[in-house]
Amino acid sequence: MRSDVVKKGIPAAPNRSLLYALGYTKEELERPLIGVVCSYNEIVPGHMNLDKISEAVKAGVRAAGGTPVEFPAIAVCDGIAMGHVGMKYSLVTRDLIADSTEAMAMAHQFDGLVMIPNCDKNVPGLLMAAARVNIPTIFCSGGPMLAGRLQNGRRTCLSHMFEAVGAYYAGKLDEEGVEEYENCACPTCGSCSGMYTANSMNCLTEAIGMALRGNGTIPAVWSARLRLAKHAGMQIMELVKRNIRPRDIMTEAAFHNAETIDMALGCSTNTMLHLPAIAHECGIELSFDMANEISEKTPNLCHLAPAGDTYMEDLERAGGVYAVMAELSKKGLLDTSLMTCTGKTVAENLEGVHNLDPELIRPIENPYSPTGGIAVLKGNLAPDGCVVKQSAVAPEMMVYSGPARVFNSEEDAIQAIYAGKIVAGDVVVIRYEGPKGGPGMREMLNPTSAIAGMGLDKDVALITDGRFSGATRGASIGHVSPEAASGGPIGLVEEGDTISIDIPNHTITLEVSDEVLEQRKAQWVCPEPKIKTGYLARYAKLVSSADRGAVLE
Repeated sequence: MRSDVVKKGIPAAPNRSLLYALGYTKEELERPLIGVVCSYNEIVPGHMNLDKISEAVKAGVRAAGGTPVEFPAIAVCDGIAMGHVGMKYSLVTRDLIADSTEAMAMAHQFDGLVMIPNCDKNVPGLLMAAARVNIPTIFCSGGPMLAGRLQNGRRTCLSHMFEAVGAYYAGKLDEEGVEEYENCACPTCGSCSGMYTANSMNCLTEAIGMALRGNGTIPAVWSARLRLAKHAGMQIMELVKRNIRPRDIMTEAAFHNAETIDMALGCSTNTMLHLPAIAHECGIELSFDMANEISEKTPNLCHLAPAGDTYMEDLERAGGVYAVMAELSKKGLLDTSLMTCTGKTVAENLEGVHNLDPELIRPIENPYSPTGGIAVLKGNLAPDGCVVKQSAVAPEMMVYSGPARVFNSEEDAIQAIYAGKIVAGDVVVIRYEGPKGGPGMREMLNPTSAIAGMGLDKDVALITDGRFSGATRGASIGHVSPEAASGGPIGLVEEGDTISIDIPNHTITLEVSDEVLEQRKAQWVCPEPKIKTGYLARYAKLVSSADRGAVLE
């Protein structure tokens, strides 16, 4: 066993003495040591239940003959961090999580790992660590939140809550109405109830083969989630026995499967940051261009919130991620020969799986659209690309042109939006919010929700070198690369410039001549860094561009 280096023989006697100090018995140390990476904390609603999940995982490990050893991983609540300096610290935790988990796993020589994440950066951070350490690993998330319900019976969620603030500033909702959303939008523990980033990544962890069926969709408050956790604890022992490792599962073909399922589900645009970063740790480079190639042949089968009015609990009842995979397999869109954490191939996992609700998961012959949920656009404004969740864009905004309203920070933009200074026909540009310029590439849920809440989501586009929450809808285009702080063309846009967006043809154009752009470039001066000390300053020096997954170099 890998753990023998800290357990066996006279040279390991000092190590054993410290393990005995923890209360482990000789009998327990004769079994494989399984690290249980638990992201429990008391500030993230999606993580407040992870202590229960961890106990269930550990019960499963013991039942299958292993010795579980728990240690923590951090997690940020993006919703609580939204709209202030805290959001600069969200994406950057992905690397802290990967680094610290790698350090713990290598320092203590575990034989296998069970990862217990739930929210946005926690899932990809632990997947990155799994790829680096490359010992048998399985994932079991904490599960999604149930949808809320207003007094009038309408189901609701966090994206509605953010949009309610915009509606208030537009005079469409009073304070009492905002308070009702506050009390109803997030009714249980779990990752927020729509196809936002956390749930997108938990679903894609199933899709890529690193988690058991139901990982992305079984609600946090259902007892089935505890049973899933016990089975994950049992299954890690099988993976250890057979020495099935993350890089045996997370192959290039598996990432292409994940991108295909991403397109069918209509996942968050943040997956276009996280999948390349995870692949990078596996020694695989995923290009932006591949996303469009996959999208062109992958129909969009689901419209969960914010694209529609259905939620994760509904997807679970319809058959979950496996039911979506079964639909895609009918047209040969997945490589079903690949190994997964079940110890079986994708094809074997899908035997007997059926779509139980063709209204929620559209049959592949009758999709919402013939192309996937995400599109990558390129042009002189974004030579290396930018990303839009096209499944959440109104038809009238798919081809759009308007004057630029330019802001050098999210705060300046949100102030203008709330003051009613943004009108129908505008293109809001928010720059110097990229991985390096932010630093930290903040999510722009506040401005996009304000625009939607004011009823302008079908009349105003928003473009940024920052990123968006999975709860964002409308013509919201992020990850513009190169970013402004790296000298990208988005830093050269001036107030009133015309910007043209053509999502079906994957183009975004700043309607300014090359000669004028060259003149502006010659006069451009990079602003002083917004943060000059601490972790964010170090991060800004090391981070790559968004089109490469904002990985650290």
